[in-house]
Amino acid sequence: MIKKKVAILFGGCSPEYNVSLQSAYAVIEHLDSDCYEKILIGITKEGQWLRYYGDTKDIIKDTWHKDKRCIPAIISPSRDVKGVIELYPDRVEVTRIDIAFPVMHGKNGEDGTVQGLLELAGIPFVGCGSLCSALCMNKDIAHKVVNLAGVKIPESIVLKTGSNEKEIFDKVENLNYPLFVKPVKAGSSFGVTKVYSNEHLINALKVAFEFDNEAIVEENIDGFEVGCAILGNNDLIIGQVDEIELTQGFFDYKEKYTLENSQIHMPARIDYITAERIKKTAGSIYKALGCKGLARVDLFLTKDGDIVFNEVNTIPGFTSHSRYPNMLKGIGFSFEKILDNLIRLGMEE
Repeated sequence: MIKKKVAILFGGCSPEYNVSLQSAYAVIEHLDSDCYEKILIGITKEGQWLRYYGDTKDIIKDTWHKDKRCIPAIISPSRDVKGVIELYPDRVEVTRIDIAFPVMHGKNGEDGTVQGLLELAGIPFVGCGSLCSALCMNKDIAHKVVNLAGVKIPESIVLKTGSNEKEIFDKVENLNYPLFVKPVKAGSSFGVTKVYSNEHLINALKVAFEFDNEAIVEENIDGFEVGCAILGNNDLIIGQVDEIELTQGFFDYKEKYTLENSQIHMPARIDYITAERIKKTAGSIYKALGCKGLARVDLFLTKDGDIVFNEVNTIPGFTSHSRYPNMLKGIGFSFEKILDNLIRLGMEE
């Protein structure tokens, strides 16, 4: 059997660089070497692209880019190449690839930039396309599209850098505290603050503006967060619904990776009918935003049983203990089976 050549892209110029390394390591380790030839393409924090030939364990340690076997490389945008160009001191080598697997979170990886390059190059890839990826990364636009599809969203306003205090307080006047202040385009809860009064709003905006030039300020939803792992292009497979239980604070970056004050219940502690309602809503959101391949749809379930949209992650965390694979494991999918399906779905497109 001829192995499919899979280019696994990891790292990148993103605050979520380290998360990408963890996810990529899990993908590389679980991808069947009998079926796939793994071509590892790492992008440093500074934006240098390198073909990596070293030990995969060094990816987790973030020492991979120091390996002398790293070769400067690019994905050619030219459709007659359909592959990776390696730039040696004395020659250039081209490796054609069958499919790319971006395992990059946040900006410059999950926001449509890499997807646009792959579309330009005519290379099939795992996951959502450039338009969908950009839409889902932009919390404000994603909320508006989802609301048009008939799903409830939190009340919110958007502010840009340079807004003066009068403008800020005038805009939030009709919102009810507590409020969440978030960068419009960022992931892993970077730059997110929960505020309880006007007194802390300006500082929260300063934090958000460190990650983006726009911030969304939205009302807190009185309920708890649930998630849906979705796999598919047209026919969707939806895993078990999970639930985030918080004892204090909110599900910020630190909490997501330490679970000091929270617990993830999979399946969620909800009845069957409610779980099916959540799955149906998540599927509608997935299709409204034009997702394909995979996504994790995050929602709130209120005390009154209402389902409210939070966000969509088009490249969710992909370690063996991450929410996305665990929700699909809940319906019988092994990590290896998930990866096989994602590559098949990417080749379909």
